[in-house]
Amino acid sequence: MIKSIFFSLCLAITALQTVAAQHMTSKLHSDWDALLRAHVNTDGNVNYVAFQADKAKVDAYLEKMQQNAPKSSWSREDKIAYWINVYNAFTIQNVISKYPIKSIMDLDGGKVWTTQKINIGGKDYTLDAIEKQVLIKDLKEPRVHFAVNCAAASCPPLLNAAWSPEKLETLLEERTKTFINNSKYNKITMVTAEISSIFDWYAADFGDVKAFISKYSLTKLPSFGSLKYKKYDWSLNAKK
Repeated sequence: MIKSIFFSLCLAITALQTVAAQHMTSKLHSDWDALLRAHVNTDGNVNYVAFQADKAKVDAYLEKMQQNAPKSSWSREDKIAYWINVYNAFTIQNVISKYPIKSIMDLDGGKVWTTQKINIGGKDYTLDAIEKQVLIKDLKEPRVHFAVNCAAASCPPLLNAAWSPEKLETLLEERTKTFINNSKYNKITMVTAEISSIFDWYAADFGDVKAFISKYSLTKLPSFGSLKYKKYDWSLNAKK
């Protein structure tokens, strides 16, 4: 009996040590986590005034990311969490650099996703490159569309915590399901479906859009008719 309990404890400790060894980057995002918890509410609304006051801390976090580029030895979860956090922090940095503004579309003529660059590991990345090339094409994770935040009211809400590799799968599933079933972003009934334009713009990433939505939707999609897409609200996701 005692031997059995001891053996079980050893297995549990080994398992925890294995997880810790696989995910060694969580502490890398602790400063960003603190900023998000302080300046973003549970609905994803951002206090840009407070973030602007803490701009030096945002800059310092991104500088640390530039000095700690993902390594080939990192797990897939570590890499995805890293790039989601970098994307979101870089977006915030761009907004507060010009704040007050009414919309992210006010930046660089609405082309901030392709004009602003951050150098990581000796390579320049735009926001578009991080999302479309790294996260979607290289890491093959379409659910990041519900994790990266474009600072707009119609964008999936910004998580008020840093993304961690340990919680990545749980959070991706949770955020995807929550977004799809939120009537602010998607209005799905048994006879009509008016969904976010994200599913139109990035349809290729989701494969069969109806099948993808059906996997998470609590309401069955209508079997007839085509999907309609909601007008995107580009006003800033600022805390009122």
